Amino acid sequence: MSTLRDKILATATNLFQTQGINSTGVDNIVAVAGTTKMTLYKYFRSKELLILEVLTQSQQQFQSWLNSKLDSQTQQPAEKIQRLFDCIEEWVSSPDFNGMGFIKAAAEFPSETNPVHQLSAEQSKQFRLYIRSLAAQANIKDADGLALQLSLLFEGAVQAEQMQRGSGAMQYAKKAAKILIDGSLAEQA
Repeated sequence: MSTLRDKILATATNLFQTQGINSTGVDNIVAVAGTTKMTLYKYFRSKELLILEVLTQSQQQFQSWLNSKLDSQTQQPAEKIQRLFDCIEEWVSSPDFNGMGFIKAAAEFPSETNPVHQLSAEQSKQFRLYIRSLAAQANIKDADGLALQLSLLFEGAVQAEQMQRGSGAMQYAKKAAKILIDGSLAEQA
C-alpha cells in the first residue's frame, strides 16, 4: 500500500529527473503530490534530506533491477560481466530512462563538501565496486582497472544519452566494454 510519504518521494523523484533538482521547489513538489509543506516536512525535515532519500531509493531500485536482470540470465560471473552492458543498453533504451540520479545530482551540487555531492560520489564508487566484484568473481587479474574502465564507459554513455536520446553512445560504449572484457578474460586464461 502506498503511503503519502511514498507519494511525495515518487513525485520528487519524477520532478528531479525531469526538471532538475535545483529547478524543483518544495512548492512544486507538494502541489503535484497533492499535499502540504507541513506534511512534506513531517516526513523529510529539509529538501536536502528529500534529495538524499530520492538518490538512495533510485540507486537501490536501479541496482536491484540490474542484479535481477543479470541473475535471470546466468549465474556464471564471466557471463554476467559480459552481459552487463546489454542490460544497461536495455535500461537506457527504455522510454522511462531519464538518466542516472547520481550523475545529475553531482552536476547540480559540484561542491565536494555538499552532502548531495558526497552521496553521489559514494554511489558512483559503489557501482564501480559492484563491477569490480563481478570482475573478481570472473577471476580477472586487474579487476580494479577493468571496473574503473567500465564505470567510466557507463557514466560517460549514460551522460551522453541523457543529453541526447539515441546518440548511439551506449552502443559504442558496449562495443568498447566488450573489447575490454574480452581482453581481460583472455589474460586470465
